[in-house]
Amino acid sequence: MNHKPFSQACENNKEPILQIIRQVFAQTSSVLEIGSGTGQHACYFAKHLTHLSWQPTDKPENIFGINLWLEQAQLINLKPALALDITDKNWPCHNIDAVFTANTLHIMSEQEVQLGFEQLSKRLNPKALLCIYGPFNYNGDYTSNSNAQFEHWLKNQNPLSGIKNIEDIVSLASNRELNLIQDYDMPANNRLLVLQKS
Repeated sequence: MNHKPFSQACENNKEPILQIIRQVFAQTSSVLEIGSGTGQHACYFAKHLTHLSWQPTDKPENIFGINLWLEQAQLINLKPALALDITDKNWPCHNIDAVFTANTLHIMSEQEVQLGFEQLSKRLNPKALLCIYGPFNYNGDYTSNSNAQFEHWLKNQNPLSGIKNIEDIVSLASNRELNLIQDYDMPANNRLLVLQKS
């Protein structure tokens, strides 16, 4: 018997995120999710956003667990998970209308984030939307003590990881013709950034 992977954070944040992406993706027909993790978000959002085709992706080692969630969900607008490392030169998808990613940037190194934006910008359609959920620093400062503790934990796992500065992300994105259009305050000291390809 295979036990599905489970994230309590996903359970906690899925409804607040849904309330925003329901508006952001109202006119969108397909969404590529980068770093689907356990697959919980993909199932929840696809179930509640039936007008969307939702494409989960993650590193190869996580695909099996994601597909366990997908098999149980049995949703026609939820595609089988694809293996994707954003630093790869070849992606399994092109001509992307919208992207959602949650709790990924702080796990990545600065270099991986830069490569990710570079690869993404080549594949996004004009006017494509990009939603990024997670913790960010402002002016180099943590927004809470819990985020500072979280950063310490992250660095212990991987010294190259860490909470990114919002200013760096906005600058990096704008160099790739991705402009910040909204910055939502979310529960548990997280943000939801909405960017659009110009």
